[in-house]
Amino acid sequence: MTSSQQRAALQRQIWAIANDVRGAVDGWDFKQYVLGTLFYRFISENFAAYIEGGDDSVNYAELPDSVITPDIKDDAIKTKGYFIYPSQLFVNVAKNANTNESLNTDLAAIFAAIEASASGYPSEQDIKGLFADFDTTSNRLGNTVKDKNKRLADVLKGVAGLEFGDFEGSHIDLFGDAYEFLISNYAANAGKSGGEFFTPQHVSKLIAQLAMHKQTSVNKIYDPAAGSGSLLLQAKKHFDAHIIEEGFFGQEINHTTFNLARMNMFLHNINYDKFNIQLGNTLIDPHFGDDKPFDAIVSNPPYSVKWIGADDPTLINDERFAPAGVLAPKSKADFAFVLHALSYLSSKGRAAIVCFPGIFYRGGAEQKIRKYLVDNNFVETVISLAPNLFFGTTIAVNILVLAKNKTSTDTQFIDASGLFKKETNNNILTDEHIKQIMDVFDSKANVDHLARSVPFDEVAANDYNLSVSSYVEAKDTREVVDIAQLNAELKTTVARITQLRQDIDAIVEEIEGTEHE
Repeated sequence: MTSSQQRAALQRQIWAIANDVRGAVDGWDFKQYVLGTLFYRFISENFAAYIEGGDDSVNYAELPDSVITPDIKDDAIKTKGYFIYPSQLFVNVAKNANTNESLNTDLAAIFAAIEASASGYPSEQDIKGLFADFDTTSNRLGNTVKDKNKRLADVLKGVAGLEFGDFEGSHIDLFGDAYEFLISNYAANAGKSGGEFFTPQHVSKLIAQLAMHKQTSVNKIYDPAAGSGSLLLQAKKHFDAHIIEEGFFGQEINHTTFNLARMNMFLHNINYDKFNIQLGNTLIDPHFGDDKPFDAIVSNPPYSVKWIGADDPTLINDERFAPAGVLAPKSKADFAFVLHALSYLSSKGRAAIVCFPGIFYRGGAEQKIRKYLVDNNFVETVISLAPNLFFGTTIAVNILVLAKNKTSTDTQFIDASGLFKKETNNNILTDEHIKQIMDVFDSKANVDHLARSVPFDEVAANDYNLSVSSYVEAKDTREVVDIAQLNAELKTTVARITQLRQDIDAIVEEIEGTEHE
Protein backbone atom coordinates (compact mmCIF):
# COMPACT_ATOMS: atom_id res chain seq x y z
CA MET A 1 0.00 0.00 0.00
CA THR A 2 1.44 3.39 -0.96
CA SER A 3 1.71 6.16 1.62
CA SER A 4 -1.13 8.08 -0.06
CA GLN A 5 -3.33 4.95 -0.07
CA GLN A 6 -2.42 4.31 3.57
CA ARG A 7 -3.28 7.90 4.40
CA ALA A 8 -6.64 7.72 2.57
CA ALA A 9 -7.56 4.41 4.25
CA LEU A 10 -6.61 5.82 7.65
CA GLN A 11 -8.70 8.94 7.06
CA ARG A 12 -11.78 6.93 6.05
CA GLN A 13 -11.34 4.78 9.14
CA ILE A 14 -10.88 7.67 11.57
CA TRP A 15 -13.88 9.61 10.27
CA ALA A 16 -16.03 6.47 10.53
CA ILE A 17 -14.92 6.04 14.15
CA ALA A 18 -15.61 9.71 14.91
CA ASN A 19 -19.17 9.33 13.59
CA ASP A 20 -19.88 5.88 15.02
CA VAL A 21 -18.91 6.62 18.61
CA ARG A 22 -20.53 10.02 18.94
CA GLY A 23 -24.04 8.58 18.63
CA ALA A 24 -26.62 11.34 19.00
CA VAL A 25 -24.05 13.92 20.17
CA ASP A 26 -23.42 16.77 17.72
CA GLY A 27 -20.10 16.20 15.92
CA TRP A 28 -18.93 19.72 16.70
CA ASP A 29 -19.48 19.15 20.43
CA PHE A 30 -17.89 15.72 20.28
CA LYS A 31 -14.72 16.72 18.41
CA GLN A 32 -12.75 17.36 21.63
CA TYR A 33 -13.02 13.68 22.62
CA VAL A 34 -11.82 12.25 19.32
CA LEU A 35 -9.07 14.85 18.85
CA GLY A 36 -8.06 14.63 22.53
CA THR A 37 -7.86 10.83 22.40
CA LEU A 38 -5.73 10.94 19.26
CA PHE A 39 -3.44 13.40 21.02
CA TYR A 40 -3.30 11.20 24.16
CA ARG A 41 -2.27 8.20 22.06
CA PHE A 42 0.36 10.25 20.22
CA ILE A 43 2.09 11.69 23.27
CA SER A 44 2.01 8.25 24.96
CA GLU A 45 3.74 6.52 22.05
CA ASN A 46 6.08 9.45 21.47
CA PHE A 47 7.10 9.44 25.14
CA ALA A 48 7.54 5.64 25.27
CA ALA A 49 9.72 5.78 22.12
CA TYR A 50 11.87 8.47 23.77
CA ILE A 51 12.37 6.43 26.99
CA GLU A 52 13.11 3.21 25.06
CA GLY A 53 15.68 5.05 22.92
CA GLY A 54 15.58 2.46 20.13
CA ASP A 55 16.45 -0.43 22.49
CA ASP A 56 14.20 -3.35 21.46
CA SER A 57 14.80 -5.07 24.81
CA VAL A 58 12.93 -2.28 26.63
CA ASN A 59 9.12 -2.08 26.57
CA TYR A 60 8.20 0.97 28.61
CA ALA A 61 4.49 0.07 28.72
CA GLU A 62 5.28 -3.18 30.57
CA LEU A 63 7.50 -1.61 33.26
CA PRO A 64 6.14 -1.01 36.78
CA ASP A 65 5.78 2.66 37.76
CA SER A 66 8.04 1.99 40.72
CA VAL A 67 11.18 1.71 38.54
CA ILE A 68 10.97 5.41 37.64
CA THR A 69 13.55 7.38 39.62
CA PRO A 70 13.32 11.15 40.23
CA ASP A 71 16.34 11.67 37.94
CA ILE A 72 14.70 9.77 35.05
CA LYS A 73 11.55 11.83 35.50
CA ASP A 74 13.43 15.13 35.73
CA ASP A 75 15.50 14.47 32.58
CA ALA A 76 12.42 13.39 30.63
CA ILE A 77 10.43 16.50 31.51
CA LYS A 78 13.35 18.77 30.59
CA THR A 79 13.54 17.08 27.16
CA LYS A 80 9.95 16.21 26.28
CA GLY A 81 8.17 18.82 28.40
CA TYR A 82 5.95 16.34 30.29
CA PHE A 83 6.01 12.91 31.96
CA ILE A 84 3.81 9.82 31.61
CA TYR A 85 4.16 6.78 33.90
CA PRO A 86 3.84 3.33 32.26
CA SER A 87 0.45 2.73 33.89
CA GLN A 88 -0.81 6.04 32.45
CA LEU A 89 0.07 5.24 28.84
CA PHE A 90 -2.73 5.15 26.30
CA VAL A 91 -2.08 1.50 25.41
CA ASN A 92 -2.54 0.36 29.03
CA VAL A 93 -5.70 2.42 29.62
CA ALA A 94 -7.28 1.40 26.28
CA LYS A 95 -6.53 -2.30 26.94
CA ASN A 96 -8.88 -2.46 29.95
CA ALA A 97 -11.27 0.33 28.94
CA ASN A 98 -14.33 -1.89 28.43
CA THR A 99 -14.16 -3.39 31.93
CA ASN A 100 -12.94 -0.33 33.86
CA GLU A 101 -15.90 0.96 35.91
CA SER A 102 -13.99 4.11 36.90
CA LEU A 103 -12.65 4.88 33.41
CA ASN A 104 -13.92 8.46 33.33
CA THR A 105 -12.33 9.41 36.67
CA ASP A 106 -9.13 7.49 35.88
CA LEU A 107 -8.73 9.39 32.62
CA ALA A 108 -9.36 12.73 34.37
CA ALA A 109 -6.66 11.88 36.94
CA ILE A 110 -4.16 10.83 34.25
CA PHE A 111 -4.69 14.01 32.23
CA ALA A 112 -4.30 16.12 35.36
CA ALA A 113 -1.09 14.26 36.26
CA ILE A 114 0.42 14.75 32.77
CA GLU A 115 -0.28 18.49 32.94
CA ALA A 116 0.99 18.74 36.54
CA SER A 117 4.24 16.97 35.61
CA ALA A 118 5.37 20.15 33.83
CA SER A 119 4.81 22.41 36.84
CA GLY A 120 7.92 24.44 37.61
CA TYR A 121 9.58 23.48 34.32
CA PRO A 122 10.10 25.67 31.21
CA SER A 123 7.35 23.69 29.42
CA GLU A 124 4.68 24.50 32.04
CA GLN A 125 2.77 27.04 29.92
CA ASP A 126 2.88 24.79 26.83
CA ILE A 127 1.37 21.82 28.68
CA LYS A 128 -0.98 23.54 31.13
CA GLY A 129 -4.67 23.08 30.28
CA LEU A 130 -4.05 20.93 27.20
CA PHE A 131 -6.78 18.50 28.25
CA ALA A 132 -9.13 21.19 29.60
CA ASP A 133 -11.76 20.50 26.92
CA PHE A 134 -11.64 16.73 27.41
CA ASP A 135 -14.32 16.74 30.12
CA THR A 136 -14.81 13.11 31.18
CA THR A 137 -17.75 14.06 33.45
CA SER A 138 -19.73 15.89 30.74
CA ASN A 139 -23.35 14.90 30.12
CA ARG A 140 -22.54 15.02 26.41
CA LEU A 141 -21.00 11.60 26.97
CA GLY A 142 -24.13 10.21 28.61
CA ASN A 143 -26.37 10.71 31.62
CA THR A 144 -24.91 7.99 33.84
CA VAL A 145 -21.32 7.05 34.69
CA LYS A 146 -21.92 3.74 32.90
CA ASP A 147 -23.01 5.59 29.73
CA LYS A 148 -20.05 7.94 29.94
CA ASN A 149 -17.59 5.07 30.37
CA LYS A 150 -19.13 3.16 27.46
CA ARG A 151 -18.67 6.08 25.09
CA LEU A 152 -15.15 6.86 26.35
CA ALA A 153 -14.20 3.18 25.94
CA ASP A 154 -15.57 3.24 22.38
CA VAL A 155 -13.44 6.28 21.51
CA LEU A 156 -10.32 4.75 23.10
CA LYS A 157 -10.85 1.41 21.32
CA GLY A 158 -11.53 3.14 18.02
CA VAL A 159 -8.37 5.24 18.15
CA ALA A 160 -6.38 2.24 19.44
CA GLY A 161 -7.42 0.34 16.30
CA LEU A 162 -5.91 2.88 13.91
CA GLU A 163 -2.89 1.50 12.06
CA PHE A 164 -0.05 3.98 12.27
CA GLY A 165 2.78 1.44 11.91
CA ASP A 166 6.03 1.85 13.80
CA PHE A 167 6.47 5.15 15.58
CA GLU A 168 9.53 6.19 13.58
CA GLY A 169 9.49 7.38 9.97
CA SER A 170 6.24 8.40 8.35
CA HIS A 171 4.36 7.50 11.51
CA ILE A 172 4.75 11.03 12.87
CA ASP A 173 3.32 12.51 9.67
CA LEU A 174 0.39 10.10 9.76
CA PHE A 175 -0.56 11.23 13.27
CA GLY A 176 -0.35 14.88 12.27
CA ASP A 177 -2.21 14.25 9.02
CA ALA A 178 -4.96 12.34 10.84
CA TYR A 179 -5.40 15.23 13.27
CA GLU A 180 -5.49 17.83 10.46
CA PHE A 181 -7.93 15.64 8.51
CA LEU A 182 -10.27 15.43 11.50
CA ILE A 183 -10.07 19.16 12.15
CA SER A 184 -10.80 19.98 8.50
CA ASN A 185 -13.79 17.62 8.44
CA TYR A 186 -15.18 19.09 11.64
CA ALA A 187 -14.65 22.57 10.18
CA ALA A 188 -16.37 21.64 6.91
CA ASN A 189 -19.39 20.36 8.82
CA ALA A 190 -19.55 23.21 11.32
CA GLY A 191 -20.93 25.93 9.05
CA LYS A 192 -19.75 29.47 9.70
CA SER A 193 -17.78 28.66 12.86
CA GLY A 194 -15.60 26.15 11.02
CA GLY A 195 -13.77 28.81 9.06
CA GLU A 196 -12.83 30.60 12.27
CA PHE A 197 -10.32 27.98 13.35
CA PHE A 198 -9.11 26.18 10.24
CA THR A 199 -7.66 27.39 6.93
CA PRO A 200 -7.92 24.67 4.23
CA GLN A 201 -4.54 23.13 3.44
CA HIS A 202 -4.48 24.15 -0.22
CA VAL A 203 -4.91 27.84 0.71
CA SER A 204 -2.45 27.48 3.62
CA LYS A 205 0.13 26.17 1.19
CA LEU A 206 -0.18 29.29 -1.00
CA ILE A 207 -0.02 31.64 2.00
CA ALA A 208 3.07 29.87 3.41
CA GLN A 209 4.85 30.01 0.04
CA LEU A 210 4.11 33.73 -0.30
CA ALA A 211 5.43 34.52 3.19
CA MET A 212 8.55 32.36 2.84
CA HIS A 213 9.33 33.13 -0.83
CA LYS A 214 13.07 33.08 -1.58
CA GLN A 215 14.02 33.14 2.11
CA THR A 216 16.76 30.56 2.70
CA SER A 217 16.15 30.81 6.44
CA VAL A 218 13.83 32.72 8.75
CA ASN A 219 14.32 33.56 12.41
CA LYS A 220 10.76 32.51 13.28
CA ILE A 221 7.26 32.39 11.90
CA TYR A 222 4.21 34.04 13.47
CA ASP A 223 0.41 33.94 13.14
CA PRO A 224 -1.46 36.64 15.11
CA ALA A 225 -4.79 34.77 14.71
CA ALA A 226 -3.48 31.23 14.89
CA GLY A 227 -6.69 29.18 14.96
CA SER A 228 -5.74 25.51 15.22
CA GLY A 229 -2.22 26.21 13.95
CA SER A 230 -2.78 24.90 10.43
CA LEU A 231 -1.17 27.91 8.72
CA LEU A 232 1.98 27.73 10.84
CA LEU A 233 2.27 23.99 10.27
CA GLN A 234 1.93 24.36 6.51
CA ALA A 235 5.09 26.45 6.63
CA LYS A 236 6.86 23.57 8.40
CA LYS A 237 5.52 21.03 5.91
CA HIS A 238 6.50 23.06 2.88
CA PHE A 239 9.83 24.38 4.10
CA ASP A 240 11.43 21.53 6.02
CA ALA A 241 14.63 22.22 4.06
CA HIS A 242 14.58 25.82 5.22
CA ILE A 243 15.66 26.67 8.70
CA ILE A 244 12.99 28.15 10.95
CA GLU A 245 15.57 28.96 13.58
CA GLU A 246 13.58 29.92 16.66
CA GLY A 247 10.33 28.17 15.91
CA PHE A 248 6.61 28.84 15.67
CA PHE A 249 4.70 31.62 17.40
CA GLY A 250 0.97 32.31 17.49
CA GLN A 251 -1.83 33.93 19.45
CA GLU A 252 -5.44 32.72 19.57
CA ILE A 253 -8.46 34.27 21.28
CA ASN A 254 -10.65 31.14 21.60
CA HIS A 255 -9.66 28.85 24.49
CA THR A 256 -10.70 25.57 22.85
CA THR A 257 -8.96 26.46 19.58
CA PHE A 258 -5.86 27.56 21.53
CA ASN A 259 -5.70 24.04 23.01
CA LEU A 260 -6.18 22.48 19.56
CA ALA A 261 -3.27 24.54 18.22
CA ARG A 262 -0.89 23.43 20.99
CA MET A 263 -1.89 19.79 20.50
CA ASN A 264 -1.37 20.23 16.76
CA MET A 265 2.21 21.39 17.35
CA PHE A 266 3.03 18.30 19.41
CA LEU A 267 1.32 16.03 16.88
CA HIS A 268 3.57 17.42 14.14
CA ASN A 269 6.58 16.63 16.32
CA ILE A 270 7.40 20.22 17.17
CA ASN A 271 8.86 20.09 20.66
CA TYR A 272 7.65 22.45 23.39
CA ASP A 273 10.82 24.57 23.14
CA LYS A 274 10.20 25.21 19.42
CA PHE A 275 6.72 26.67 19.66
CA ASN A 276 4.98 29.35 21.69
CA ILE A 277 1.20 29.63 21.36
CA GLN A 278 -0.46 32.20 23.62
CA LEU A 279 -4.09 32.79 24.58
CA GLY A 280 -5.58 36.27 24.26
CA ASN A 281 -6.96 39.08 22.11
CA THR A 282 -4.19 40.05 19.70
CA LEU A 283 -5.57 43.54 19.02
CA ILE A 284 -5.87 44.76 22.61
CA ASP A 285 -3.58 42.34 24.50
CA PRO A 286 -0.79 41.43 22.08
CA HIS A 287 1.90 38.92 23.10
CA PHE A 288 5.42 38.50 21.71
CA GLY A 289 6.36 42.19 21.79
CA ASP A 290 9.78 41.11 23.05
CA ASP A 291 10.11 38.42 20.37
CA LYS A 292 9.56 40.61 17.31
CA PRO A 293 10.48 41.18 14.57
CA PHE A 294 9.45 38.07 12.63
CA ASP A 295 10.81 37.13 9.19
CA ALA A 296 7.62 35.36 8.17
CA ILE A 297 4.02 36.14 9.14
CA VAL A 298 1.00 34.16 7.95
CA SER A 299 -2.57 34.92 8.94
CA ASN A 300 -6.24 34.36 8.19
CA PRO A 301 -7.81 36.71 10.77
CA PRO A 302 -11.59 36.88 11.31
CA TYR A 303 -13.32 38.98 8.66
CA SER A 304 -14.79 42.33 9.67
CA VAL A 305 -15.18 41.61 13.38
CA LYS A 306 -16.04 44.39 15.80
CA TRP A 307 -13.32 45.74 18.09
CA ILE A 308 -13.01 48.54 20.64
CA GLY A 309 -11.18 50.86 18.21
CA ALA A 310 -11.62 54.57 18.91
CA ASP A 311 -13.57 53.83 22.12
CA ASP A 312 -10.15 53.23 23.68
CA PRO A 313 -8.32 56.57 23.27
CA THR A 314 -4.95 54.99 24.12
CA LEU A 315 -4.94 52.81 21.00
CA ILE A 316 -4.16 55.69 18.63
CA ASN A 317 -0.84 56.00 20.48
CA ASP A 318 -0.13 52.28 20.24
CA GLU A 319 3.08 51.78 18.23
CA ARG A 320 1.25 49.37 15.93
CA PHE A 321 -1.47 51.84 14.90
CA ALA A 322 0.04 55.30 15.51
CA PRO A 323 2.07 55.50 12.25
CA ALA A 324 -1.11 55.25 10.13
CA GLY A 325 -2.61 58.16 12.09
CA VAL A 326 -6.03 56.53 12.23
CA LEU A 327 -7.62 53.37 13.71
CA ALA A 328 -9.54 50.73 11.80
CA PRO A 329 -13.34 51.27 12.11
CA LYS A 330 -14.94 49.82 15.26
CA SER A 331 -17.25 47.66 13.13
CA LYS A 332 -14.45 46.29 10.94
CA ALA A 333 -11.15 45.33 12.59
CA ASP A 334 -9.53 43.98 9.39
CA PHE A 335 -6.94 46.73 9.03
CA ALA A 336 -6.13 46.55 12.75
CA PHE A 337 -4.86 42.99 12.12
CA VAL A 338 -2.95 44.19 9.04
CA LEU A 339 -1.22 47.03 10.94
CA HIS A 340 -0.46 44.67 13.84
CA ALA A 341 1.22 42.22 11.44
CA LEU A 342 3.16 45.02 9.76
CA SER A 343 4.56 46.23 13.08
CA TYR A 344 5.75 42.69 13.93
CA LEU A 345 7.40 42.18 10.52
CA SER A 346 11.18 42.29 10.09
CA SER A 347 12.90 44.44 7.48
CA LYS A 348 13.67 41.39 5.33
CA GLY A 349 10.46 39.44 5.81
CA ARG A 350 6.99 39.11 4.32
CA ALA A 351 3.49 38.90 5.75
CA ALA A 352 0.74 37.12 3.77
CA ILE A 353 -2.70 37.92 5.16
CA VAL A 354 -6.15 36.76 4.04
CA CYS A 355 -8.43 39.82 3.82
CA PHE A 356 -12.06 40.68 3.21
CA PRO A 357 -12.30 42.42 -0.23
CA GLY A 358 -14.22 45.48 1.04
CA ILE A 359 -11.21 46.88 2.88
CA PHE A 360 -9.45 47.51 -0.44
CA TYR A 361 -11.94 49.97 -1.87
CA ARG A 362 -14.01 51.52 0.94
CA GLY A 363 -13.45 55.13 1.96
CA GLY A 364 -12.96 56.75 5.38
CA ALA A 365 -10.39 55.37 7.82
CA GLU A 366 -9.72 52.34 5.63
CA GLN A 367 -8.72 54.57 2.71
CA LYS A 368 -6.36 56.54 4.99
CA ILE A 369 -4.71 53.29 6.14
CA ARG A 370 -4.30 52.16 2.51
CA LYS A 371 -2.67 55.53 1.72
CA TYR A 372 -0.24 55.03 4.60
CA LEU A 373 0.63 51.51 3.41
CA VAL A 374 1.13 52.52 -0.24
CA ASP A 375 2.94 55.82 0.47
CA ASN A 376 5.44 53.90 2.61
CA ASN A 377 5.80 51.17 -0.03
CA PHE A 378 4.72 48.29 2.20
CA VAL A 379 2.20 46.68 -0.21
CA GLU A 380 3.97 44.19 -2.45
CA THR A 381 0.97 42.34 -3.90
CA VAL A 382 -2.81 42.02 -3.70
CA ILE A 383 -4.24 38.71 -4.95
CA SER A 384 -7.93 38.07 -5.57
CA LEU A 385 -8.89 34.42 -5.10
CA ALA A 386 -11.81 32.36 -6.38
CA PRO A 387 -15.05 32.20 -4.34
CA ASN A 388 -15.92 29.35 -1.97
CA LEU A 389 -12.36 28.29 -1.09
CA PHE A 390 -12.90 28.57 2.69
CA PHE A 391 -15.18 26.85 5.19
CA GLY A 392 -18.18 28.82 6.36
CA THR A 393 -18.12 31.51 3.66
CA THR A 394 -18.58 31.55 -0.10
CA ILE A 395 -17.05 35.01 -0.64
CA ALA A 396 -14.03 35.52 -2.88
CA VAL A 397 -11.35 36.77 -0.48
CA ASN A 398 -8.02 38.50 -1.17
CA ILE A 399 -4.48 37.89 0.04
CA LEU A 400 -2.44 40.96 0.97
CA VAL A 401 1.34 40.54 0.84
CA LEU A 402 3.32 43.09 2.87
CA ALA A 403 7.08 43.66 2.69
CA LYS A 404 9.46 46.27 4.05
CA ASN A 405 12.30 45.67 1.58
CA LYS A 406 10.68 46.39 -1.80
CA THR A 407 13.09 47.65 -4.48
CA SER A 408 10.28 48.99 -6.71
CA THR A 409 7.48 51.40 -5.82
CA ASP A 410 5.05 49.45 -8.02
CA THR A 411 2.19 47.51 -6.46
CA GLN A 412 1.43 44.13 -7.99
CA PHE A 413 -2.15 42.94 -8.57
CA ILE A 414 -2.95 39.30 -9.41
CA ASP A 415 -6.41 38.15 -10.50
CA ALA A 416 -6.49 34.46 -9.51
CA SER A 417 -10.30 34.37 -9.33
CA GLY A 418 -10.46 31.99 -12.29
CA LEU A 419 -7.97 29.52 -10.79
CA PHE A 420 -9.88 26.80 -8.97
CA LYS A 421 -11.10 23.24 -9.23
CA LYS A 422 -14.71 22.57 -8.31
CA GLU A 423 -15.27 19.90 -5.68
CA THR A 424 -18.45 18.77 -3.92
CA ASN A 425 -18.91 21.55 -1.37
CA ASN A 426 -15.92 23.85 -1.81
CA ASN A 427 -13.62 24.96 -4.57
CA ILE A 428 -9.93 24.11 -4.18
CA LEU A 429 -6.59 25.40 -5.44
CA THR A 430 -4.51 22.67 -7.11
CA ASP A 431 -0.72 22.59 -6.96
CA GLU A 432 -0.69 23.82 -10.57
CA HIS A 433 -2.85 26.83 -9.63
CA ILE A 434 -0.49 27.64 -6.75
CA LYS A 435 2.51 27.35 -9.11
CA GLN A 436 0.86 29.75 -11.58
CA ILE A 437 0.29 32.32 -8.84
CA MET A 438 3.80 31.93 -7.40
CA ASP A 439 5.46 32.19 -10.84
CA VAL A 440 3.82 35.51 -11.62
CA PHE A 441 4.34 36.72 -8.01
CA ASP A 442 8.03 36.01 -8.42
CA SER A 443 8.48 37.53 -11.88
CA LYS A 444 6.23 40.58 -11.33
CA ALA A 445 5.48 40.28 -15.07
CA ASN A 446 2.44 41.88 -16.67
CA VAL A 447 0.18 39.11 -18.00
CA ASP A 448 -3.10 39.97 -19.70
CA HIS A 449 -6.12 39.18 -17.52
CA LEU A 450 -3.88 37.72 -14.78
CA ALA A 451 -1.35 40.18 -13.34
CA ARG A 452 -0.15 43.75 -13.52
CA SER A 453 2.48 45.78 -11.68
CA VAL A 454 1.03 49.26 -11.24
CA PRO A 455 3.14 52.42 -10.74
CA PHE A 456 2.70 54.35 -7.49
CA ASP A 457 1.26 57.43 -9.26
CA GLU A 458 -1.57 55.41 -10.81
CA VAL A 459 -2.57 53.89 -7.47
CA ALA A 460 -2.43 57.30 -5.78
CA ALA A 461 -4.49 58.90 -8.58
CA ASN A 462 -7.08 56.15 -8.09
CA ASP A 463 -7.65 57.26 -4.45
CA TYR A 464 -5.46 54.39 -3.21
CA ASN A 465 -8.03 51.84 -4.34
CA LEU A 466 -6.34 48.43 -4.05
CA SER A 467 -9.05 46.30 -5.67
CA VAL A 468 -7.53 43.89 -8.18
CA SER A 469 -10.40 44.46 -10.63
CA SER A 470 -9.44 48.17 -10.87
CA TYR A 471 -6.09 47.28 -12.45
CA VAL A 472 -6.37 43.83 -14.05
CA GLU A 473 -8.93 43.63 -16.84
CA ALA A 474 -11.11 40.55 -16.56
CA LYS A 475 -11.14 38.22 -19.52
CA ASP A 476 -14.24 38.68 -21.68
CA THR A 477 -15.77 35.21 -21.74
CA ARG A 478 -18.65 36.24 -23.98
CA GLU A 479 -18.86 34.64 -27.42
CA VAL A 480 -17.07 36.62 -30.13
CA VAL A 481 -19.54 37.69 -32.83
CA ASP A 482 -18.45 38.04 -36.50
CA ILE A 483 -20.50 41.07 -37.63
CA ALA A 484 -19.84 40.53 -41.38
CA GLN A 485 -20.95 36.91 -41.14
CA LEU A 486 -23.99 37.90 -39.10
CA ASN A 487 -24.97 40.55 -41.71
CA ALA A 488 -24.60 38.00 -44.51
CA GLU A 489 -26.80 35.54 -42.61
CA LEU A 490 -29.37 38.29 -41.98
CA LYS A 491 -29.37 39.17 -45.70
CA THR A 492 -29.99 35.54 -46.63
CA THR A 493 -32.73 35.23 -43.99
CA VAL A 494 -34.47 38.43 -45.17
CA ALA A 495 -34.33 37.21 -48.80
CA ARG A 496 -35.79 33.87 -47.71
CA ILE A 497 -38.60 35.61 -45.80
CA THR A 498 -39.34 37.85 -48.81
CA GLN A 499 -39.53 34.79 -51.07
CA LEU A 500 -41.80 33.00 -48.59
CA ARG A 501 -44.12 35.99 -48.49
CA GLN A 502 -44.28 36.07 -52.29
CA ASP A 503 -45.03 32.34 -52.39
CA ILE A 504 -47.77 32.72 -49.77
CA ASP A 505 -49.29 35.70 -51.65
CA ALA A 506 -49.35 33.66 -54.85
CA ILE A 507 -51.09 30.75 -53.10
CA VAL A 508 -53.67 33.08 -51.51
CA GLU A 509 -54.29 34.72 -54.87
CA GLU A 510 -54.79 31.33 -56.51
CA ILE A 511 -57.21 30.22 -53.77
CA GLU A 512 -59.20 33.44 -54.03
CA GLY A 513 -59.36 33.12 -57.88
CA THR A 514 -60.69 29.56 -57.55
CA GLU A 515 -63.37 30.69 -55.09
CA HIS A 516 -64.65 33.37 -57.52
CA GLU A 517 -65.14 30.94 -60.42
